Amino acid sequence: MSTEARRLSAGIAAGLAAGALWGLVFVLPRLVTGYSSVEVTLGRYAAYAVVSVTAMAWAWQRTRPHLRPTVLGAALLLGWLGNSVYYLLVVFAVRWAGTALTGLIIGTIPLWLLLIGRPPGLKLARLAPGALCTAAGLALMHWSATHAGTGPRFWWGIGCAVAALASWTAYALLNASWMKRHPSLPNGVWTNLLGLATLLGLLPLLGLVESPSPAAAEREAQWSLFLGVSLAMGLGASWVATWLWNLASQRLPTSLAGQLIVSETLFALAYGYAYEQRWPLALEWVAGALFTSGIVWAIRHHRS
Repeated sequence: MSTEARRLSAGIAAGLAAGALWGLVFVLPRLVTGYSSVEVTLGRYAAYAVVSVTAMAWAWQRTRPHLRPTVLGAALLLGWLGNSVYYLLVVFAVRWAGTALTGLIIGTIPLWLLLIGRPPGLKLARLAPGALCTAAGLALMHWSATHAGTGPRFWWGIGCAVAALASWTAYALLNASWMKRHPSLPNGVWTNLLGLATLLGLLPLLGLVESPSPAAAEREAQWSLFLGVSLAMGLGASWVATWLWNLASQRLPTSLAGQLIVSETLFALAYGYAYEQRWPLALEWVAGALFTSGIVWAIRHHRS
C-alpha cells in the first residue's frame, strides 16, 4: 500500500470513529430530563475543558510555543462555532424535534461540504451518484419521521437543527482550512485549545441556567447520571472525537471528510432506536442502506 493510500485509510478510519462518538450526543441528553438544555451543554464542555487543561499541563513544554494570539483567536472562533453554539442548538433540537429528525437535518452536512469543498479537478459528476444516495436516504428518513408525531415546540426544534447545520458546516470548512495552513500545529495542542475556548464561549450562558426547584427531586435522582453523561460526552464525544476529526481533516479532502459525517447520522439513528427499544421501520432500513452506499461511493471515487 502506498504512503498516500495509508494516509487516506487512516483519515477515513479517524472520520468514521469520530462519527460513532458524535452520534452519542443525539441521544445522551434524553437520559437526563431533569436538567435543562443549557446545563447539559455546559456539563459536556466543562468536562471537555477539564480534560483539555489537564492534557495541556501534562505537555506544557510542547504547548507553550503555540500560544500565539492568532492561534488563540482562531481557537475561540472555531470552538464557539463548532462546539458551543452548535451543540446548544442540537440539544434543543433533539428535545423538541426528536433524535431521528434532528440527525436527519444534521445529516445533510455532507451534501453541503461536497458542493463547497470538493478538490480541484474532481468533477461533480463523479460524486453525483453518492450524493444522490445520501439525498434519497434523507428523503426516506424524512418521510418516515413526519409520521412519528410532533410536539408543541416541533418547529422550534426544526429551526434549531437547521441553525446547527449552518454552524457546523461553517466550522468544518474553516477548521479544515486552518489545519492545512498550519501543519506544524500539533493535533493534540489544537484539540486542547478548542476545548478550553469552547467553555469560555459558553460562560455567558450561566445566566440562562434554569431554577432547579420545579424538578428538584428528579435532578437529585439523576445527579450521578448527569455527571456520567457529561464525562462521556466531554471526553469521548468531544476531546477524542475532535482529535480524530482533526486528523481526518488534515489527511482527507474536505468533500470526502464531509461524506464521512454521514456515519454520525447512522450512529445517531442506531443509538436512538436502542434508546426507544425498537427496530427501525422498513423505510428506515432502506434509508440507512442508502446512507452507507453514499459513503462507500465517495470513498471509492476519492481514492481512484
